[in-house]
Amino acid sequence: MSGHRVAAEGVSLFVEAEGSGPPVVLLHGFTGSGRTLARTARDLRPGFRTIRVDLVGHGRSDAPFDPTAYSMEACAAQVAGAIAATCREPAHLVGYSMGGRAALALAAWHPDRVCSAILVGARAGIPQSADRDERRRRDEALAVALERDGLAAFVDRWMALPLFAGQARLGPGFRAQAREERMRQQPGGLAASLRGMGVGAQPPLFDRLAAIRIPVLVVVGEADAPFADVARDLVDRLPDARLARIPAAGHAAHVEEPEAFARLARDFLGEVEARRPLSPNGDRSSDRIGSGQKNPEDPCRV
Repeated sequence: MSGHRVAAEGVSLFVEAEGSGPPVVLLHGFTGSGRTLARTARDLRPGFRTIRVDLVGHGRSDAPFDPTAYSMEACAAQVAGAIAATCREPAHLVGYSMGGRAALALAAWHPDRVCSAILVGARAGIPQSADRDERRRRDEALAVALERDGLAAFVDRWMALPLFAGQARLGPGFRAQAREERMRQQPGGLAASLRGMGVGAQPPLFDRLAAIRIPVLVVVGEADAPFADVARDLVDRLPDARLARIPAAGHAAHVEEPEAFARLARDFLGEVEARRPLSPNGDRSSDRIGSGQKNPEDPCRV
């Protein structure tokens, strides 16, 4: 395991690279870090080089005071810089929730750095301006509460959200470990992330989805009712995408049903690799990796 810092767009990001093979960059959700994707990274090896990135304001990466460092545009550029610094070729992306939104933004704004994407509980933004304004107000209230009441109260409130109810079946040990990880976060970084990278603050990507030509696997837990329609709409808008539903899983499907998720991810990545031509130097090329058509097996279920 190799943990180190990478300078990208004026921010120092912490990355952990393990294994060998085609690179897979893993992006965590809000209040998480690369540590929360350790099981997923392990399940994708051997055969792939996994690179876990702590996003700005999270984990062991910088949490700058400058609010512009936390826009989704800035976050995507930072991750693109980290990929350029750690990979000789475009990377596969695995992104969960906020990390899934960042992965989608990266594919839209920095397509030369990406060869495929697996999105878990992700969305392209909020289409209606009034709904975005309401979500920004809610995220601002959360940021204020975090700054006022402290990290412990915020973490307890966050973990009690219905979105994470399915994780209760993983037992008290998992819940304690998840809380411990969240308590390692920097409150200022979390508050700035809510204000800058919240789904209400980010620019909607709907008008860019048709230009994303890479293969995309959109994963949703069957118990994650709020994201079922979101996931279906995302697949309908992307040129080369399929939908996978994981039974018994909620929002964090990769955490709640890790073996089922790993099978889906490895099958998808293997298929994408088989479709990619070799470049003259022996690396896989990013050219012509997408078929531009829907997979006939869409949707799939495991």
